[in-house]
Amino acid sequence: MPELPEVETFARQLKPVLVGRTILSADLRWNRTLAMPTPRRFKEQIQGQKILDVGRRAKYLNIQLSDYHLLIHLRMSGDLILRDSSSKPEKHDRLVIHLSGDQSLAFNDTRKFGRVWLTANPEEVLGKLGPEPLGREFTPQWLYNSLTGKKRQLKPLLLDQTFIAGLGNIYTDEALHIAKLHPLRASDSITAKQAEALHEAIRKVLKTGIRRNGASIDWVYRGGEFQNYFRVYDQEGKPCPVCGTPIQRIIVGQRSTHFCPYCQSGR
Repeated sequence: MPELPEVETFARQLKPVLVGRTILSADLRWNRTLAMPTPRRFKEQIQGQKILDVGRRAKYLNIQLSDYHLLIHLRMSGDLILRDSSSKPEKHDRLVIHLSGDQSLAFNDTRKFGRVWLTANPEEVLGKLGPEPLGREFTPQWLYNSLTGKKRQLKPLLLDQTFIAGLGNIYTDEALHIAKLHPLRASDSITAKQAEALHEAIRKVLKTGIRRNGASIDWVYRGGEFQNYFRVYDQEGKPCPVCGTPIQRIIVGQRSTHFCPYCQSGR
């Protein structure tokens, strides 16, 4: 599943080619891709809309239109592909948006987990998300207060999108390693100094991920190279880049979790 850096990469790549175009029509090829509104209203409302901006909120792509916001969550295998309008739809295209300038934007999703929303009020979908980890609200003091105000294990809490928006398996494992915190550490046992280290680590790995165009660890995501710089994620058995201890893998909340048992020993 793409995380904040991967979705940010999509937004930055699509913005210069989409902004200013008008949506001529939409071909919804699998109705369940659409979370809201109904297929009929979607086709009616999106037709004639001009694309004003392309951005991101957490793991959602946010395409701002004249009157609406088109929100896209790629989930496990979603991909967005710009093609010539004359191109034939591919097998796993779930939604094809026809644009002015003889081009189309295809939402291709092999596993069918991705979802699309068209809404005049994006807060209907995004309102329960936590703060952006690269935003101003996300401060060391906020993180310390929020961590110690919960009694949860660190890894599952950081993955909770209502707590912090945008983190996923990869960047959480990487940040916890940099901060030298065990993924099963109790959140209410974190000191102010440790919260500051975790805050710095989260921002560091996300910024590095964006600079590297995200991680390409699945055939769906193209062009990213952050996977070449993983410290612990998917590195089971390999030496820790800090101390040389073999990286371990455990399951936390049904998620593979990678860490150094020496550098991240304290629980």
